Amino acid sequence: MTKCNLPEVVVTGVGVTASIGQGKEDFASSLLSGRHAFDVMKRSGRQKDSRFIGAEIASLSYPDRLSKKMLRKASFSSRAALVTLTEAWEEAELDDADSSRIGLVVGGSNFQQRENFEVYERYQDRSGFISPAYGLSFMDSDLCGICTDQFGITGLAYTVGGASASGQLAVIHAIQQVLSGEVDTCIALGALMDLSYMECEALRALGAMGTDKYADEPEKACRPFDQNRDGFIYGESCGALVIERKETALRRGLKPYAALSGWSIKLDGNRNPDPSLEGEIHVIQKALERARLLPEDIDYINPHGTGSFIGDEIELKALRACRLSHAYINATKSITGHGLSAAGIVEIISVLLQMKKSALHPSRNLDHPIDDSFHWVNEKSISYRIKNALSLSMGFGGMNTAVCIQNIEKCGGES
Repeated sequence: MTKCNLPEVVVTGVGVTASIGQGKEDFASSLLSGRHAFDVMKRSGRQKDSRFIGAEIASLSYPDRLSKKMLRKASFSSRAALVTLTEAWEEAELDDADSSRIGLVVGGSNFQQRENFEVYERYQDRSGFISPAYGLSFMDSDLCGICTDQFGITGLAYTVGGASASGQLAVIHAIQQVLSGEVDTCIALGALMDLSYMECEALRALGAMGTDKYADEPEKACRPFDQNRDGFIYGESCGALVIERKETALRRGLKPYAALSGWSIKLDGNRNPDPSLEGEIHVIQKALERARLLPEDIDYINPHGTGSFIGDEIELKALRACRLSHAYINATKSITGHGLSAAGIVEIISVLLQMKKSALHPSRNLDHPIDDSFHWVNEKSISYRIKNALSLSMGFGGMNTAVCIQNIEKCGGES
């Protein structure tokens, strides 16, 4: 094994909201037990002529600190962002930090489609009655505005779009902002992508979203890496990470979750949803190189693993080409569904919570793996202490990202 060097960038706060739970304790409990919420979706604007399966958030619980007036005017994506950010903010004790040295990077674009489409349908014959507030809320940047307004962030804030890699792309941007010295602390937030039935129909037509194959058995529909997979199954989710330098965290008396030791971004130069073996190999190798890790140092992989016909096979080929078939692997999306713009952050949160709990969650519906030579975590969670993890995200438009996550305690460093 390579010599363990304590990296500079750490995570000091985590917030998560998903169909399987609001808050990291409920989320972690659901992960480790394999508890899911897959069903025919019921939220307004999600169904028309087809029955789409997904995993929806039952309800949101709002912390007292959030403005009720703000919440009334906020979109569903923004409300999920506010409650999720509150959890990460309070854990990292950011009320005591200099707000001018705090930044926010939101991962996602076009993530409020359902609510926007419902406005179009409601006011198409009476456009003169559209609320002036819609002039703000239809833009993705409104989520930045709402969050910075509510929490007093004055360092920086912007959105980054990388389709299903948006969440992990936001993490990488937040790391870079901290390392550049632009801010001391940067929050990466994976926005809840709120699909309407139009996006669901189009994604199904593309061959990306699952068909009606499991319409009568929705609990069986989401099955990454299984021979009987049928495309991705959508799952509402939102995640937030507070990222800062190790020395800043220790000076504030915080115990970091883990270090973000390596990362990489690679484009394929391809507009289409086609996965690229070369692009995936590239980001894996570069992330390991930046983290100064060898393939044998990685003992756990949290893959993109959507359940797509081609994508799952290409991802396993990339992992094998990078000599990573020895590491434990499970599929978080088999429990949460595919959060699209939020997926990359929610899956890093999954890594951090598994690292903290010294356990690996099961992979649901992995009855017949497409390659059973990998070190799969199958139907039950297992006890395991992660040392170095690799998390992968890919998105339409040729986007590939990878992040290495290092257990600081396993390095023997101060935490």
